[in-house]
Amino acid sequence: MKRTPLFDKHVSLGAKMVPFAGFEMPVQYTGVTQEHFAVREKVGVFDVSHMGQFFVEGPKAKDLLQYVGTNNVDTLENGKAQYTCLPNGNGGIVDDLIVYKMADEKYFVVVNASNIDKDWAHISKYNEQFGAKLTNASDEMSLLAIQGPKATETLQKLTDVNLSEIAYYHFTVGTVAGVADVIISNTGYTGSGGFEIYFKNEDAVKLWDSIIEAGEEFGILPCGLASRDTLRLEKGFCLYGNDIDDTTSPLEAGLGWITKFDKDFVDKERFAKQKEEGITRKLVGFEMQERAIPRHDYLVVDAEGNEIGKVTSGTMSPMKGIGIGLAYVATSHNKIGSDIFIQIRNKNVPAKVVKTPFV
Repeated sequence: MKRTPLFDKHVSLGAKMVPFAGFEMPVQYTGVTQEHFAVREKVGVFDVSHMGQFFVEGPKAKDLLQYVGTNNVDTLENGKAQYTCLPNGNGGIVDDLIVYKMADEKYFVVVNASNIDKDWAHISKYNEQFGAKLTNASDEMSLLAIQGPKATETLQKLTDVNLSEIAYYHFTVGTVAGVADVIISNTGYTGSGGFEIYFKNEDAVKLWDSIIEAGEEFGILPCGLASRDTLRLEKGFCLYGNDIDDTTSPLEAGLGWITKFDKDFVDKERFAKQKEEGITRKLVGFEMQERAIPRHDYLVVDAEGNEIGKVTSGTMSPMKGIGIGLAYVATSHNKIGSDIFIQIRNKNVPAKVVKTPFV
């Protein structure tokens, strides 16, 4: 198992460590609900250094990213980031990722931890026809996510960069807590605002300690993977391996908004046909109508007990106090307000299709 540079720090803070994507990662510290509310109401910090980072450079860098991803890289200007996904050539998704335009002919790509090797092989395969310069910096870089309504005030204490000038899905490179060349990005996976910062491994402990100290007056808490999951689910964000994978198309997953047909890309014709003919299933949000917690892979049935889909993510929402989830369901039942049933221990528990985000 790999460890992030902050492993010893997590252990000293009493974090419960679990294996995740080949790393020993903190799943929680004080408790999932407490960490969840810290991010929703104050500020929390996550060590997400297990994520992967690639640099794509050279005259053909843009052409390569334009072809392997669904979103339109042409719309990126320097200092702007973009959410996209990699189609696998068979109508599924290799991974979802963020592309940062650092400069003309230089891009920074952030991928999911469990897919680093897979993404690298996939992009490298297509790069044979483009010849961009690829660098896998995953083992050299760390990533902290400072999230919540007090995240900006916390981080602003540590940098001269005017954080209020960094718009959503934009970034800059600056000095934080005396550490130079930090990528400061207005992105995150919690839906509560904040920043993600990328830097060299050797600066991880210094930056972690500085952020904890800066956020102390706001009630900052270190947060683990469990609250990261409940936070993203309340906002209806997809998690690779649960809600999207090599068997799901972007259109089925509600990611048509990052699938741009005004350029050529892997699986373009397949997805265009899907768009024209319509899909047979769709990822929807649902809320339980009785006290129950839906879980990954629970069956979804109709009123007659016929199987119409499967739950991909589910939890008890800390904010709403009810069971919420995402599921692929047949298009006959994907309209907002549709009544569906989640099969939990041989009982069909009523649920209703709702608009996401849940909060």
